[in-house]
Amino acid sequence: MKKVIFLFSAMAFLAFAPKASAQNTSQNIVDIAVSVDDFSTLVAALKAADLVPALQGEGPFTVFAPVNAGFAKIDADALNSLLQPQNKEQLSAILTYHVVAGKLAASDVAAALKQGNGKATLTTLNGATLTAVSRNGGIYLMDANGNYSKIAKTDVMASNGVIHIIEDVVMPK
Repeated sequence: MKKVIFLFSAMAFLAFAPKASAQNTSQNIVDIAVSVDDFSTLVAALKAADLVPALQGEGPFTVFAPVNAGFAKIDADALNSLLQPQNKEQLSAILTYHVVAGKLAASDVAAALKQGNGKATLTTLNGATLTAVSRNGGIYLMDANGNYSKIAKTDVMASNGVIHIIEDVVMPK
């Protein structure tokens, strides 16, 4: 019965998850992020961490991109501190925790969840792991601290990978 429920929720996720409309695969991940107003904090953080050139590279990459509202949930003083040059390494570790090598479309994540009985471990570019989980009729990322971020939109295709939009910033240990 659990398998039937899981398969139904995974299929519902793929069928009903809103797809972002920016599907210009001639643009790279950074170009797309710059063109979306709701990624302005992410773009500022990528610039502060000097990660723009890397995410403009060949890839492919899968980026779990938090929206501005997700960054707004972080204490303003802490966020401003992370954006300072002396904290570039810590900011880079947080941002690369949102990136996986390779191109994982929503269908790939759903297949991994099916194979893992509702869980799939993803190794991020900073070497830590995120866990994709099926819960409450959606797909969430669970960070190293046990906090969840819902994947709100999937499959924004770029020339060097794919962006999945998440509602919260995920944090490594």
